[in-house]
Amino acid sequence: MHERERHRMILSAVQGRTVATVQEFAELTGASEATIRRDITTLAGLRKLRKVRGGAEALGAPSPGAVAGESFGTAQGRNAAQKRAIAREAARLCEDGDATILNGGTTTFQMVHHLTGLRLQVLTNSFPIADHLLQHSKCAVLLPAGTIYREQGLILSPFETDGIAHFRARRMFMGVQGISPVGFAEADPLIIQSEQRLMRQADELVVLADSSKFDNRSSFVIAPLERADILITDEGIGDASAQMVEAAGLRLVVARLDRGAGHDE
Repeated sequence: MHERERHRMILSAVQGRTVATVQEFAELTGASEATIRRDITTLAGLRKLRKVRGGAEALGAPSPGAVAGESFGTAQGRNAAQKRAIAREAARLCEDGDATILNGGTTTFQMVHHLTGLRLQVLTNSFPIADHLLQHSKCAVLLPAGTIYREQGLILSPFETDGIAHFRARRMFMGVQGISPVGFAEADPLIIQSEQRLMRQADELVVLADSSKFDNRSSFVIAPLERADILITDEGIGDASAQMVEAAGLRLVVARLDRGAGHDE
């Protein structure tokens, strides 16, 4: 891992915590404790954190901070009709009694309206999804440990000890920031860490992405295309994008808009 990426992960991890230890940083980055100590010394010299015995702490008072990406409310209104159609197709894959993972996102959120009649076990890192299911369904809802990032409605932790590893799911439904030949992309390393831990706990991965996501680019890749089993998108997908998905071995599902539904921008 490049030094710059280690520094970014260390600074993300120290947010919202009183003290984070050298050992925790080493587990997070895969680097040696000696390397982490040098990183902490460098970052302390740049006045980006405070070096303490056995670890580091944020310079200011602990706060939830922020992750990259637009807010949940802003994203929710974009391509809303397409997201509803995609979510409807995704929900058809769910069966009563399933153990399911839903990642945080505005497309996966639309699934909740179709799950009210099912009794599922749902693990999610989305506060809005958890809140809706608790109020309007009979699903059992599980949350990982972590900080709630209000703007995105996400519950995130940079550390493995967030409880995700104790849940096993038949299927994970995942929204993404962008899709390219390199793979599925997200906007922030902290989000990627959480999503990758969720992905490891599912037997099957279903990606939900409206067709605009094929035009989005990000430098942070969460997984190669081949990691997913199914991709559900809308009728706006181009031929080249469809061929790219199918060449990677994914089952491509194209959701049809409801009659009379427009393209919400």
